[in-house]
Amino acid sequence: MKTGSNTNKITALYCRLSQEDLRAGESLSIENQRLMLKEYADKNGFCNCQYYVDDGYSGVSNNRPDYQRMLKDIENELVGTVIVKDQSRLSRNYLEAGRLMDLVFPAHDVRFIAITDAVDSAQGSNDWSGLKNYLNDFYARDTSKKVRAVQRAKGERGERVGAIIAYGYMKDPNDPKHIVPDPETAPVIKRIFEMYASGKGVKKICAELEADEVLSPSVYAFRKTGSRAGNPKLDKPYAWTIRTVRNMLSNQIYCGDTVNFKTYTKSYKLKKRIKNSPENMRIFLNTHEAIIDRATFDLVQRHFSGRKRADKCGDMDKYAGYLYCAECGSRLYLHRGKTPKNNSFRCGHYESRKSDCTAHYIKETVIDEVVLQSLRKVTTFARERSEEFYNMAMSNGELEAKEHLKKSEDLRSEYESRIAQLENAISTLYMDRVTGRVTPERYDSLAGGYEKEQSELKEKVHKLDSKANVISAREKCVRDFIANAKKIVKVTEVTPAILRAFINRIEVYEKEVKHSRKCTNHINIRFSFTTTKAFEADGIMIGKEKIPTAV
Repeated sequence: MKTGSNTNKITALYCRLSQEDLRAGESLSIENQRLMLKEYADKNGFCNCQYYVDDGYSGVSNNRPDYQRMLKDIENELVGTVIVKDQSRLSRNYLEAGRLMDLVFPAHDVRFIAITDAVDSAQGSNDWSGLKNYLNDFYARDTSKKVRAVQRAKGERGERVGAIIAYGYMKDPNDPKHIVPDPETAPVIKRIFEMYASGKGVKKICAELEADEVLSPSVYAFRKTGSRAGNPKLDKPYAWTIRTVRNMLSNQIYCGDTVNFKTYTKSYKLKKRIKNSPENMRIFLNTHEAIIDRATFDLVQRHFSGRKRADKCGDMDKYAGYLYCAECGSRLYLHRGKTPKNNSFRCGHYESRKSDCTAHYIKETVIDEVVLQSLRKVTTFARERSEEFYNMAMSNGELEAKEHLKKSEDLRSEYESRIAQLENAISTLYMDRVTGRVTPERYDSLAGGYEKEQSELKEKVHKLDSKANVISAREKCVRDFIANAKKIVKVTEVTPAILRAFINRIEVYEKEVKHSRKCTNHINIRFSFTTTKAFEADGIMIGKEKIPTAV
C-alpha cells in the first residue's frame, strides 16, 4: 500500500460545491467530500491534513477564497500533497486544471490525487486526465447554455430574472415569483424620490438619511437575511453612498415595471457584467405594485439626465429638466455666480460647440419673474373659471386625437388578426413536430420566427393602447392642473414643487438684438395640462385661444 509522503508539509484536502453540483445529488455534498478525503488520508498514512473548503463556488471561476489560499500555500512550499474527490472539484476550466497538474504541482513538488478518477501523480501521468479536464469544462459549458436558455425564456415572458430583490421590495408570501413593497423600506424609497424631486442633491440626501439613522441597504439585507451581498459595512450601518442613491433614482422597477437583460456576460467563464444596449433590453410595464408614481419617476429622470452637480448647500438646479433652447432643443445649463442673483443659463450645444447655436444667455432671476407672472395668470384663471378653462384646454387638438384614434383602431384590427394567424400556425407546426413531419431543428427555426413576430406585434398593440388613451390622459392632466390651482392659491416663488405641479417645459429664444441690455429673450412655457406647443409668456395662450384680459 502506498503511504503518504512529505510528512512535514500540509496534506491539502480540497472540497468544492456549487449550486449546480448540489442539484446533481447528495454524493457531492461538502460533508460527503470531507468524509471521503479524511478516510482516504487516514487509510494511506497522510499526516498534517488541512481542509480547504469552497462551498457555493463554481469550478469555472478561479476566484474562490480557499482555492486561492491553497495556491498561496503551495507557492510558499507549505503543501506536499493535494487530494480531491475528482478532478472537477479542483477546476472545471480545463486550461486552469491542466496548468495546475502539468506545471504548478510539479514545479513545487506537490503530489496530486483525484480519488474517484484514479489519478495519482506519484504513480506517473494519467493519459485520461487531459480528456477528463476537457469533459469537465464541457459539462460546465453545457450547463451554462441550459441555464441561460431558461433565463432567456423567463425574461421574454416578463418574469423577474434577477437573483437580488431591489431595496424597497420583498417576495410576495403567496407567490415567490412576485414582489410586493416592503413595509419597512418602501417609505425610504418614497422619501428619496421626494427629496430629489424637491431639489435636494444626492449628497445631501445621503447626509439626511445618515443623520436619521436609516440603515443602508446592504446592512439592512444582512440583518434581515444574513446576506453579505454588497459588502455591508457593519461598523458604519447608516452610511449611504452616492452611487447607491443614484442607482435607486434611475431604477425603473420602482414605478412598477420589470426591466430584464440590463446586463450580460460575454462568456460563462467571465463573471463581469456588461451593460446592455437599450434595444436588447426587455421592458414590461405595470408588472407589480409601484412605490413611486410614474409622473414623479419621469420628473426625476428629467432632472437626473441633466447636470447632476449640486451647489455648496447640497441643492440642485430647480430648472434642470425643464429649461431648453428653443432653436436647437439642447438643455440650458446653470452657471452659478458669486451670489444667487448672478446665476445664469446658457445653451448646452453652444457651450460644447456641438452646433452653431448661440448662447441664449438669460439670468435665473429673469426666468423666475416670467414664470411666476405666467403661473399666477394661468392658475388664477383655472381656479376661478374652471369650466371655461377645462373647455378651452380640452378643445385643443381634439380633432387630431379623433383621427388618430380611428387609425389606431384599424391598425389594432390588423395586428390582432395576424397574431391569431401566427398562433394557429404555431399550433399546426407543433402537431407536425409531434407526428414527425417536421424535424426538431426545423420546428425550432420556424417557431422561433413566429414567436418573435408575435412578440413584436403585441408590443405594437401595447403602444397603440398607450396612444389611444391620449384624450383621457389630457383630461386627467387638465383636472389635475385645476385641482393644483385650487390647492396652491398663492404662488409667491418658483420652487421645484411648483414646477412639478404646473409646468412640463420652458423654451428660451435668443434675443432679437444680440448682447442688448434692453432687449429681452422670448420665452414659451408648456404647462402640464397639455402636450401641445407654445404658451407665450407675454400673452398667455391655451392652444389658439387667449386667456381673457380681465384675468
